[in-house]
Amino acid sequence: MKLTQRVAVLLVAFMLLTVPSMLYAKTVLKCGFGDPIDSDQGAFAKQFKYLVEGYTNGEVEVQLFPGSALGTETEMLQNTRRGALDLSLVAVTNMTPFSKELQLLTMPYVIRSMRDAVNITTGGLGQKFNNAAIRQAGVRILGWTYSNFRHLTNSKRKVSRMADLKGLKIRVPQNKPMLETYKAWGANPTPMAWPEVFTALQQRVIDGQDNPHIVNYTMKFHEVQKHVTALHYIFSLQPLIVGEKYYQKLDPGLQNVLMRAGIEAQQFCLLFQVEESNNALKAMVDAGMQYSTFEDEDKMIQLATEKVWPQFYSQVGGKKALDELVAELEKAKKQITGQ
Repeated sequence: MKLTQRVAVLLVAFMLLTVPSMLYAKTVLKCGFGDPIDSDQGAFAKQFKYLVEGYTNGEVEVQLFPGSALGTETEMLQNTRRGALDLSLVAVTNMTPFSKELQLLTMPYVIRSMRDAVNITTGGLGQKFNNAAIRQAGVRILGWTYSNFRHLTNSKRKVSRMADLKGLKIRVPQNKPMLETYKAWGANPTPMAWPEVFTALQQRVIDGQDNPHIVNYTMKFHEVQKHVTALHYIFSLQPLIVGEKYYQKLDPGLQNVLMRAGIEAQQFCLLFQVEESNNALKAMVDAGMQYSTFEDEDKMIQLATEKVWPQFYSQVGGKKALDELVAELEKAKKQITGQ
């Protein structure tokens, strides 16, 4: 079954969820996220808002706060956990300090394709990681923003081989697997809060960063970066979360609305990503960025899986947990492709 067909099947299945015909006391839900409103986070958030307000006949209003207006992703996550913020969209890399199991999703080269990303966030695997978020981080995942692979940008030089990374100062989130991966490749990874990144690039405090094409374009990194290189080590997943304690206090009907809207916005965002990612890359190239691909990413994969993975076995539940996840993804791939 093709990816788009799988998406359609999932969407129809969730549309069958019943939303009770009932009146809600006027409720306002605030949703914060770090990227601009025209990003893929914004696409998810706007669709979620449209669905929630439609299903409740406007009795529930979702207010959107893009561009880190409510703080850094870590701050929004912490506020959502304790119920001070209703909803937030955050990168899964920023959730890993609160959930050991979710760190599996940020291990380099575990997710190798968009199909893997869908498989890991739906069905049994999707429920497994949602349970981990609830149990370990105190938040429930209502839906996932598919933001595609984190591609490298930099202002210093063309990067087309691993050796070209040597000494480059690359911004990364507070995520240890990402830090160690860049170190293994010879780069100089630098943790930095998301709202600080554009200015740091502009002032050459750092040489580069990595993010999906849509993020790179909507953040206007092409104005302060010269080169973009396709990279496939981390697939950027950004869940919409709600504090579990807060969620359990909600009316069951509203819980159902939020769940349905989250899943339907997830499918919408997947299609948005498929259509808009190449458009964003083209726009950056048209604006003057030089595009490259890695000629030796196979060597980068080998270093990541052989030298980086073992460093984190104890933190992700053991080597067995990582091997089982990789096996599940491979099994799902074979079932779909018939290979």
